[in-house]
Amino acid sequence: MQPAGKRDNVLRVTKRRDLHPSQGAEFEALVRAAASGGDAAMETLLMRVQSTAFRFSLLVCGDPHDAEDVMQESLLKTFRHVRGIREPAGFRTWLFRTVRNFCMMKRRRRVGEPSQVLSIDAAAASADRAPIDVADAAQRPDEAALNSWLGKRLRAALASLAPADRMIVLLREMEGLSTREVAAITKMSEDNVKTRLHRSRARLRAELKEA
Repeated sequence: MQPAGKRDNVLRVTKRRDLHPSQGAEFEALVRAAASGGDAAMETLLMRVQSTAFRFSLLVCGDPHDAEDVMQESLLKTFRHVRGIREPAGFRTWLFRTVRNFCMMKRRRRVGEPSQVLSIDAAAASADRAPIDVADAAQRPDEAALNSWLGKRLRAALASLAPADRMIVLLREMEGLSTREVAAITKMSEDNVKTRLHRSRARLRAELKEA
């Protein structure tokens, strides 16, 4: 019989969360309010995007500096395009797909200087809107916060997975997205997502047992 601590960690992989079932509805409400011109809603939305985009990009990109850049680009894209999002209920899927695409571009763009990232304030000025205050660099989520959120042992186990499998586990088990939503983000079939998730769960259980 396994010690209780290890048994709990294995369960946490398979039942980590049906995470925040109201999270999608909360994002939807914020998107609708921000699209209607609500500055307070926009600020709250950007803060939520900042946290979500950073932890996802850090695990997908694998590099803290790339994750920071991807987070900023995701914030800017959200700010610029929130009014044009046709289906606010699908905002989280849109956001994760956006982060994934930015991470893939980062991997391909390793030569030369990084492209310039426009600030939120500059975008607001060009759009003739008041600047939006988002938490400064000292307050942003970092690796220490991510370690606390995941747990060091689980994060080490996740690192053993292939990047695509790690992304699926994060989206399905930790962010609580449906198989269909994960398939749309990763551009895989639903059957492929299910197969990879099953294989990854087994791998994570084995890694956590050995930890």
